[in-house]
Amino acid sequence: MSYIQHQISAGIGLITLDRPKALNALSLDMVLDLLALLTDWANSAEVKAVAIRGSNKEGPFGAFCAGGDIRFFHEAGINNDPALEDFFTEEYRLNHLIFTYPKPYIAFMDGVVMGGGMGISQGASLRIVTERSKVAMPETNIGLFPDVGGGYFLSRCPGASGEYLALTGQLMVGGEAIALGLADKLVNSADMPALWDVLSNQPSVSVSDRLDRLEDLLGGSQAIPEPAWLNGQIDAIFSLETISEIVTALDNDGSDWANQTLDVLYRRSPLMLHVVLRQIRIGRQLSLADDLRMERAMIRHCFYTKHLGRMGQSSETIEGIRALAIDKDQNPAWNPVHIEEVSEEMVEPFFISPWTAKQHPLADLD
Repeated sequence: MSYIQHQISAGIGLITLDRPKALNALSLDMVLDLLALLTDWANSAEVKAVAIRGSNKEGPFGAFCAGGDIRFFHEAGINNDPALEDFFTEEYRLNHLIFTYPKPYIAFMDGVVMGGGMGISQGASLRIVTERSKVAMPETNIGLFPDVGGGYFLSRCPGASGEYLALTGQLMVGGEAIALGLADKLVNSADMPALWDVLSNQPSVSVSDRLDRLEDLLGGSQAIPEPAWLNGQIDAIFSLETISEIVTALDNDGSDWANQTLDVLYRRSPLMLHVVLRQIRIGRQLSLADDLRMERAMIRHCFYTKHLGRMGQSSETIEGIRALAIDKDQNPAWNPVHIEEVSEEMVEPFFISPWTAKQHPLADLD
């Protein structure tokens, strides 16, 4: 059974992610299907533009994509299944294709948009959210890092908000994603079917006219208020050089926001907090292709942390997934336990590629 529904409507390729019971979480087959389909449409004279949406249990819209299938990650990581390596290689290749797509690519980001869902939407030429969009990169919650190009697109958020989003996994609701530069237009969720209909059910109208009509319905610039949690302290504190300095500054701040942020950070993997901060700082200087190559190496080290002698079930990421989604005890046994116990020797190898430049599985991206 394919979870990718697609059709071409008078020059516009239409994609619906249709795995609603899993909030359209991406499997390897889904990634491969999307990659093949979008590659084909990129080279097809028949297709002039692409639009993508997700479905929920009641039908289209309501859920975009909750990310990758972390239960698969857990099982594959424990069993040393090579399909895990294939998943991330092909997913990152898909992310790169979308960011560099030669035709208009429109993402209808209604509902949950997290992790891998960001990877298939952030490269869109038009990103539409609604009041029920829940946008986040929450990977630190499972002992991972914001991948799918997160080092690239989060690091380009205003000020130090990228560091804040990456480390905390802060949820953005609706227009909050626009304020952070991670969406373009906010509409009422009730209007999503009509906007999709402009693209899908007017075959006598040219593609360019349908795209213009969509832009007209979306309107011009919108006055989007900044999220209440986006305060000046984020730039002051999350621009500090180290995790230890960030934590100390939050502790000294003493505000409700600072205390709540501290509580979040203390529940995350100390090791991965250090890794993620470095990822965002390095990613800010990289091209998309180089960032994805860096993240592909980081993923290998997350599941097979050879430099710490931690493989499979003992890896930080497998433990994080276990606590959140398998046993659901919400009590991961992070190692090290404390932020101050993380050394440079633990962090640096995450950024050393296990492949030569020519051998890298994403060597051909440019």
